[in-house]
Amino acid sequence: APELNGKRLELLKETFPKITRVGLIRRAGSPRLEQGFKEDETVAKGLGFRLQSILVKGADDLESAFNAAKSAGVQALTFPPSTFLSTNRTRFIELTAKIRLPAIYPGTAYVEAGGLMSYGPDISNNWRRAAGYVDKILKGAKAADLPVQQPMRFEFVVNLKTAKQIGVTIPPNVLVRADKVIR
Repeated sequence: APELNGKRLELLKETFPKITRVGLIRRAGSPRLEQGFKEDETVAKGLGFRLQSILVKGADDLESAFNAAKSAGVQALTFPPSTFLSTNRTRFIELTAKIRLPAIYPGTAYVEAGGLMSYGPDISNNWRRAAGYVDKILKGAKAADLPVQQPMRFEFVVNLKTAKQIGVTIPPNVLVRADKVIR
């Protein structure tokens, strides 16, 4: 659900109201991510900060991309959902912690693995709904006749251990909104 990047930016701004520059680290060469960046840029301007695109060609470029973000004065990070991000999840989390910047990720698994915050679809709920589709198909429904569904439930997760590790404080009004807080 890349259209949720705007909501992630809003949550970053609410959590860290003094930020003025957010880095968006993404893989180079994806037209879908390029269009998404333009939309995210519009949201960022509306929130009063600049969104800086940081492109990487592959996993070997990650460390230099994170260092470039820090050197450019980026104060927080966000990452669009992608296979590249998922495949390199541990490395993204390690590098974010190394440069000690707050970051928001597209799913709960990132926070459970040590990321600071995430906002994304409730994957458990999606699997339950998928089971309903399997049931309908096993009872004779044609898959082509079943409507495509978007996620219905979303989760906001915060990891207070990571917040302490990187030296940031999550405001109480943000913690109250979290669906899950890792202590």
